[in-house]
Amino acid sequence: MSIPPDQVIFGLSEGMSVVRQKLEKVAAANIPVLIQGASGTGKEIIAKLIHARSPWESGPFVKVNCPAIPGTLVESELFGYEKGAFTGANGTKPGRVESAQNGTLFLDEIAELELGLQAKLLQLLQDGQFCPVGAQEDKKVDVRVICATNRNLTEEIEQGTFRQDLFYRINVVNIQLPSLRERTADIPGICDFLREVYSVKFNRPSRPLSARKLEMMQRYHWPGNIRELENLIKRYVILGTEDAITVELSTSTNSSLIPDIPIDGSISLKKVTRQAMREFEGKIILKILQAQNWNRKRAASALNISYRALLYKLKEAGVSARKTNGQAQQKE
Repeated sequence: MSIPPDQVIFGLSEGMSVVRQKLEKVAAANIPVLIQGASGTGKEIIAKLIHARSPWESGPFVKVNCPAIPGTLVESELFGYEKGAFTGANGTKPGRVESAQNGTLFLDEIAELELGLQAKLLQLLQDGQFCPVGAQEDKKVDVRVICATNRNLTEEIEQGTFRQDLFYRINVVNIQLPSLRERTADIPGICDFLREVYSVKFNRPSRPLSARKLEMMQRYHWPGNIRELENLIKRYVILGTEDAITVELSTSTNSSLIPDIPIDGSISLKKVTRQAMREFEGKIILKILQAQNWNRKRAASALNISYRALLYKLKEAGVSARKTNGQAQQKE
């Protein structure tokens, strides 16, 4: 996916406003940046945006997914190798560091690097030099280094798995990304953007999500962050029904049973309790429907209620009685 528009990336939340201010200040400076945040919060997007707004935007953006490279190959992948450096090295091959010349090297999940490689990376950051595997002389490069991790590097240092001197080198500027549950006001805008992107990609026209479903999504706590939301929108576009969203959010053990309650004014306990019970009841019904393969008669029997009562409760929950492709269709 290309870099989303600013209004989608930064949204309305205070946390992302801080991220934006830091990004605008560091993009033009050739200093290392450390991006921290839970998995799925968009660290790579921020790294690409820094690159795109830097004087090196015309150069390459080279990503290294540290955990994805087998341990025995990481050094040669990063720094390259000379002919004869090891069995099978039949020629000279440049590494990803050299490939990022005059551009940006993005080291994703840097905490996964072994201590020996951390030392070689430290040399690169200190004097812009590195030594390919099997080489006798160092090479010099001009690259901008951006690192990312979902780990607490202070704890990694205390445990002896991350070098303190390297931490100080990569942590010149630190950008901390908030989790999605800390920026729920941004969810509608992110949903609209992702829905449009995947409607085009999958050639599946899709309707905007209903206000009821967006409210439901804003109450969910999103352990997988934006990546989880993205997968949910993909499913919605492909299946063409909001039930693809409802079922997953309703059956999650992490979804809250308590509706949003205004804290700046009086509330009606009876109204709030009725709303909470209706939503909880809807979650139970949808879970039973899913278990019964969306057969409403069997679901009514399993719930020990009449078929007519089930239809009424489905209507209350915003799900119509008509089946579409083997599933209940979400009422708009």
